[in-house]
Amino acid sequence: MQVVSISSLKGGVGKTSVTLGLASAALAAGIPTLVVDLDPHADVTTGLGVRPSGQIDVGRLLKDARRGDLGANTVPAGWVATAAKLSGPSTSTLDVAMGSAYSGIYDRPDLGRRDQRRLTTLLSRVKGYSLVLIDCPPSLNGLTRIAWTASNKVVLVAEPALFSVAGTERTMRALELFRREFAPDLHTAGIVANRVRASSHEHAFRLGEMKQMFGDLLLSPTIPEQANWQQIQGAAHSVHHWPGESARQAAGYFDELLRGVMDSGRMRSRSARR
Repeated sequence: MQVVSISSLKGGVGKTSVTLGLASAALAAGIPTLVVDLDPHADVTTGLGVRPSGQIDVGRLLKDARRGDLGANTVPAGWVATAAKLSGPSTSTLDVAMGSAYSGIYDRPDLGRRDQRRLTTLLSRVKGYSLVLIDCPPSLNGLTRIAWTASNKVVLVAEPALFSVAGTERTMRALELFRREFAPDLHTAGIVANRVRASSHEHAFRLGEMKQMFGDLLLSPTIPEQANWQQIQGAAHSVHHWPGESARQAAGYFDELLRGVMDSGRMRSRSARR
């Protein structure tokens, strides 16, 4: 089971949109996937069209991690029903561990090792998934540390803009320090350049800067800014099941991005053996 955190130091770069795009690609590919919404704003939960029926949110499960049953409290994403209507019956799995403001009690900078392992404990008892995507809050406080401790990969999201690129560089340094002290098996799957405007000279300049700074860690493809993305998310739809050429192209970008993320560890292992 691959556990991937989607993180950013700076808010507003489309981190949640990337999480939703990767979840959409996983559903389309038939990869059994669990999305864990650790952001107290719970935007991923909303975007996935979740309709709970008495399940416990992830914040309360973290509080009682030793006895909490994450598997019994996941909710199917609303996208699964939409996909079935459009494509016929499907065995694809896309479940959600619901976010809530309650998880904010753990978003402290002084979180201890025991608290950092709460999600690891919950996930250790979960079966049936090939992929877990964790949507982190836009900070390096306790919830992100909880996510990183439970993960084997981290995807960083950035816009090709000065403050976002600088924030990504700081996040890379923080991630390396965290890996050395707490999670030696954790690695960076890569950096997603999101909301790229092809007509922007500033974006072109910053993308060149990112390639120089991060090298092969800058993932391909970059994700262009999409005019109807707000409409797709507002309807709580998968981009793979939204009509139109623009959505079809966006779905293709996320298909390729998901393959790169899932293959990142294997590619590095082969390089190391050589």
